[in-house]
Amino acid sequence: MNTEHARSLNPQAFSRRTVIKAMGMGAASAVFTPLALGGCQTDQSQIVSANQPIQVNRIAQANSNQPSDIITKEIPRTKERIPAIGLGTFLTFDVLESQPRDRIGQVMRRFWDGGGRQIDVSPLYGMSEVNVGEFIRALGITNKLFITNKVWATGEYLGDPSQAQRQFEQSVERLSRNPIDVMQVHSLVDVDVKVPLLRRWKQEGKIRYLGITYHDPVYAPVIENWIERGDLDFVQVRYSIFQRGVEERILPAAAERGTAVLANMPLEKARLFEVVQGQPLPDFAREIGCENWAQFFLKYVISHPSVTAAIPATSNPDHMSENIGALRGSLPDNAMRARMVQHMQNLPGFDRIAQMPWYPGKQFAGLVPLPNPRPTG
Repeated sequence: MNTEHARSLNPQAFSRRTVIKAMGMGAASAVFTPLALGGCQTDQSQIVSANQPIQVNRIAQANSNQPSDIITKEIPRTKERIPAIGLGTFLTFDVLESQPRDRIGQVMRRFWDGGGRQIDVSPLYGMSEVNVGEFIRALGITNKLFITNKVWATGEYLGDPSQAQRQFEQSVERLSRNPIDVMQVHSLVDVDVKVPLLRRWKQEGKIRYLGITYHDPVYAPVIENWIERGDLDFVQVRYSIFQRGVEERILPAAAERGTAVLANMPLEKARLFEVVQGQPLPDFAREIGCENWAQFFLKYVISHPSVTAAIPATSNPDHMSENIGALRGSLPDNAMRARMVQHMQNLPGFDRIAQMPWYPGKQFAGLVPLPNPRPTG
C-alpha cells in the first residue's frame, strides 16, 4: 500500500468550450510514444526561436535504456511532448545533507529508469532543489530532463526584480541548468509584476516557457483569468479524483487557450490512500492496466485531455515504482472515468479527505515543516 500517495462535480461536467470535442476522442492527447532519444521527443524547428540558446537539444540525447512504451502528452504551444507522469519534490526531497538521503536518490533512479523526465522544484522547498541538482548530476541526466521551477519573490518595492533575479541565479547554480525549461510564478505571489518579468526572461532565452501555480481552489477565478489572457505557456493547479473542481472551468479554458497543465496533489498528499486502505482494487481497474491504487488515481488525472502531466511526490522508492507505472497501459475514457469517481464516492471517508492532515502519520525532517492547511471542501 502506498502511504504517500475528491469536492464532487458531476462526471458530465466536460461541456464547456472545445473540451467536449477533445473528450469525444477519449484520451486523445495521450500518445504512446517511443522515447528512443533519451528525453522528451522534440521538434527543434518548432521550439527554438532566434533568441533561444541551442542548449534545448539536451532533451534529444541518445539513451539506449530509454523505455519505448510511455504515455506522453503534448505541450500545446510547441507540440513538444513530455511523459504524462512527472515528479513533485515538495517536502519529500527536503532532506538535510546530514541525514540519510539514499532513499530519495533511489526515488530519482527509479523515476528515470521508469521513463520519467519532468521534475518540479522550487527554491521554497528547503533542500529539495539542492538534492535534485546533486542526484541528477550523479546520474548523469542533468541535461536530459524537463525541469519546471518557480520564482517566489517580491523585492523591496513594487516592480523590484532583484530578488527574483537572485533566486533564478541560485536555481541555475543548484540545478546546473541554463536555460530552465519552465519558470512559474509560485502561488501567484506578486503575479502582476512577475509574469512580465518571466516574459522578458523567455525573450532573453533564460527560460523556455512561463507559467503560474496554485493549489488552493479558492484562487480558481484568478487562475482562470490569467489563462483567459492567453499568454501563459503553463498553469499548475490542484487536480485529483477527489478535487475535481478544475474540470468545470479551468481545464476547458486551458484547452481553448493552448495552455499546458501540470496537476499537483494528484494523490492528495497521501490522503487518498487512507480511504482505500484495506480496500481491494476494483476489477474494472484492470481494463486500463492499473496494478495498484496509485495508478488508478494517476490515470484518472492524466486521462483528461487538457492535462499535460501529473506531478506526484514520494520519498519511497517502491512507491515511485508504483507511480511511474501509470505511464503504461491504456487510459480511461469518459465512461470509465465516471465509473472510477462513482467507485470512490461509495467508499467511507472519501467525502472527508479535505479534513484530513497531509501525509497522515508521516514525519519530515527537512527545513520546511509539514504544513497543516485549513480544511477545504
